[in-house]
Amino acid sequence: MIKIEKIVPGGEGLGTDENGKKIFFWNALPGEEVLEYTVAKKKSHYEKAVAAKIANPSPYRIKPKDECFLSTSPWQIMDYDYELKTKKELIVELFREHQIDIDEPEIITDGRDFYYRNKMEYSLYFDREKNKILPSFHARGSHYKIPITRSSIERPEIFAEAMRIIDDLNARGEEARKYQSLLLRCDQTGKVSGGLYENGKPHPIFENLTDTILGRRYSYSPNGFFQINLPVYELALKDIKKHIDTDKVLDLYAGVGTIGLSVASSRDLTLVEVDKYAYAEMSKNITTQHAVLAKSEDVLDYIEPEQTVILDPPRAGCDEKLISRLNEVKPKKIIYLSCNPATQARDIKLLLENYKIDEIKAFNFFPRTPHIENLVILSLK
Repeated sequence: MIKIEKIVPGGEGLGTDENGKKIFFWNALPGEEVLEYTVAKKKSHYEKAVAAKIANPSPYRIKPKDECFLSTSPWQIMDYDYELKTKKELIVELFREHQIDIDEPEIITDGRDFYYRNKMEYSLYFDREKNKILPSFHARGSHYKIPITRSSIERPEIFAEAMRIIDDLNARGEEARKYQSLLLRCDQTGKVSGGLYENGKPHPIFENLTDTILGRRYSYSPNGFFQINLPVYELALKDIKKHIDTDKVLDLYAGVGTIGLSVASSRDLTLVEVDKYAYAEMSKNITTQHAVLAKSEDVLDYIEPEQTVILDPPRAGCDEKLISRLNEVKPKKIIYLSCNPATQARDIKLLLENYKIDEIKAFNFFPRTPHIENLVILSLK
């Protein structure tokens, strides 16, 4: 029996076995006792596992909506209010690990905790008993496929289109092994685009989708980068827009340009993006703004003192050269939106040499998962 002590930033419940080894459990909440479990990864000083039998279930435990929840959204096991509370506590813990003391941030949600994802990628599984293809996901921590008959984290239009395509494959007697995956995306009206990736062939070009964000229309590819949860993303953009008070704005790691163009399109705006496909989409979305195809850390001369700099880096956070340049030039304001508060806290620790934190606010872009988007507004001391 292993008692769960707490939830760690990765999203698992932490326990210690009788030999003192740390075990990180999926499907386990603080205070619960794990009686049986399966090991997904074994290392000399820790293990990753999935709890199979629980004693003393948490009062915050609820029944998952989907059988495949561990693959797609492992926090389906907890009450939604408890999820929000846990995410706030984890942000505080991550910042304190970098000697930054903060109060628990406000966490913003639109209240929709299922059927929110506008993009999903399915594997294909051949069920020999039923003699047909079924959609599937990989079991957490393994390469094994789990066939599914329902999934509740993506918008219903996506799952319905996935089943239509798979039914067509079955009607034609196709083989699952012919295909790498099935990728689908839908816009806010419910229009779905995307399709099958066939093994050994280039990815097809799918019909572009369009969506309106804060009154501005964007075109994007279904298999390109675009936000997963647009209603909550809009809430974050409205908050960011309130903090734009300089004539010049530099949007780094800009993607297809949705942050800068949504909050500062009327200002002297420069957008920088390294991915050529995202840059191509951004080029379609801009009008008078300046777009740059480059790594954000390679265009440090674009940083100026009387400027607002927007940062929305990948999970790895910002390059050290960029942080050093920000500390050197000292732009008036930095707006840092992050999908990984751990690397965000690391970067902000260095920026606090010259900046102070005006606001921290979290946004629940990914309900029923451990992932959280965190916004920090920094101004010069």
